[in-house]
Amino acid sequence: MRKKPHIIIFNPDEMRLDTMGHMGNPAANTPFLDSFAAREAVSFRNAVCQNPVCVPSRCSFFTGLYPHVHGHRTMAHLLRPGESSLFSQLKDNGYYVWMNARNDLYAAQYPGWVEHNTTEMFYGGDTPKAPGPVNPEIRGDMQGKNFYSHFEGKLGLDEDDRNYSRDDEAVDAAIERILHPVDDKPLCIFLGLMYPHTPYAVEEPFYSSIDRSKLPPRIKPEECTGKPLMEQRLRELQHMQDYTEAEWDELRAVYLGMCAKVDSQFAKVCDALKQAGIYDDSAIFFLSDHGDFAGDYGLPEKAQNCFEDCLVKVPFLVKPPKGEPLQPGISDSLVELVDFYATAMAYAGAEPDHTQFGKHLGPVLASWEGRIRDYVFCEGGRMPGETHCDESHINGPNGSPPVFAYWPRQTAQREDDAHCKGTMILDGRYKYISRADGTDEFYDLEEDPGERNNAIGQAKYGAQILKMQREQLRWYQATCDVVPLDFDDRFNHEMLWAMMKSNARNEEELELIRRCIDGNMKMAHIYGALAKFRAERKE
Repeated sequence: MRKKPHIIIFNPDEMRLDTMGHMGNPAANTPFLDSFAAREAVSFRNAVCQNPVCVPSRCSFFTGLYPHVHGHRTMAHLLRPGESSLFSQLKDNGYYVWMNARNDLYAAQYPGWVEHNTTEMFYGGDTPKAPGPVNPEIRGDMQGKNFYSHFEGKLGLDEDDRNYSRDDEAVDAAIERILHPVDDKPLCIFLGLMYPHTPYAVEEPFYSSIDRSKLPPRIKPEECTGKPLMEQRLRELQHMQDYTEAEWDELRAVYLGMCAKVDSQFAKVCDALKQAGIYDDSAIFFLSDHGDFAGDYGLPEKAQNCFEDCLVKVPFLVKPPKGEPLQPGISDSLVELVDFYATAMAYAGAEPDHTQFGKHLGPVLASWEGRIRDYVFCEGGRMPGETHCDESHINGPNGSPPVFAYWPRQTAQREDDAHCKGTMILDGRYKYISRADGTDEFYDLEEDPGERNNAIGQAKYGAQILKMQREQLRWYQATCDVVPLDFDDRFNHEMLWAMMKSNARNEEELELIRRCIDGNMKMAHIYGALAKFRAERKE
């Protein structure tokens, strides 16, 4: 029997695709990821998340279900008891599941629920808080341009010349478990990092590792037409209109510096796998949950119902275990993060316990010419009146206070029109976004790779838009719900006895019916048992 491979999941938060050097960003500093993609893994150029914010995305790619299927399309609706995930299923299939607390996956109000899905949960928090920004006053006045920018800049160093964060603590704890396993079970290691999630802040040497002069041009809002209302509202509330290009460049460079640190942390984990002698026997997944504006469109961080490439295209690198076909390098194949679930389960030899919509990545790992999808999808936002679906109301009827860094985003979400539910379909070249209020978008990414100008009203794209609308409808029809794989009994024993006893012709047949019911036989089989009994009596 083939030994189950180890499943290693490295999951940075809010890392967009073009933060990696091998994806063409001349300012990026990700040497390990670049080498990993070139020699040992496939890196997908067209990997799309299923929701552009944390919780719905993770609930999706850890279950293989789209956010709309079970209502996991908000920041406050996580997996609850009765819902299985990759981790609960791997645990049931003999894996030692190690996870750190930064997971944005399991609803915490249920005692023991988190631990139910894991063998070992690392909570951390045992090390002193890392030093903060070198300039602690950088946020400034509430009406100033930095207050809602999420920008903190260079971080300080401690007496050991380091900035040891919760991420560093989790990485070291995962390495400890890799090097010193508790038993001989195959490992499932999940490392959910905070970086490069806002605030934009990083220490040396990563801060200075980014050459500001090599930053690619920023997509500016004044260059754009027909963009979603949410982006306008965020710009109005964040007060960053006076940001200079030099300041935007600094924010973008710090963000890339954070990604450089992620690269070094991933390298440490892979080195530990090699030291433990299990690297070859491991399926390694590096994926982010969604991207970040990072200055594009005049915005920091992300928005739940916006679908630009900087938000929906994410790093997704896969190294299969030895013996599995692999053509390392960059693949242009369309893939979705739900495909992660299907692939990890396949490598583990585990059968999903629910209908899921991911596809095994085997064909596109084996060949760059492989293809498993013609379209990929992303969704977000809410319907009018669904106030329980925005982040503001999580904090009470009056929302969060203005001092909170996320106040602009949460405030914008309170507006039905701004937070309107939308769904994106992408075929590689064309992107169509439908919204419930009809404020649709369409982009020809060959003609307009920066998605600057909404072409929804251009007649030349009419046929293509209609085609994508039909495909989007078909997708919703195919995925709008799932039927459980098990069956429900309509009758308990008493009900079944009441229905079946009148079919008995004598005491022997009554006793037969009782035995059948006690043996949990279904109605059809009880009729069959009666027929067989009578046939035998005639003989």
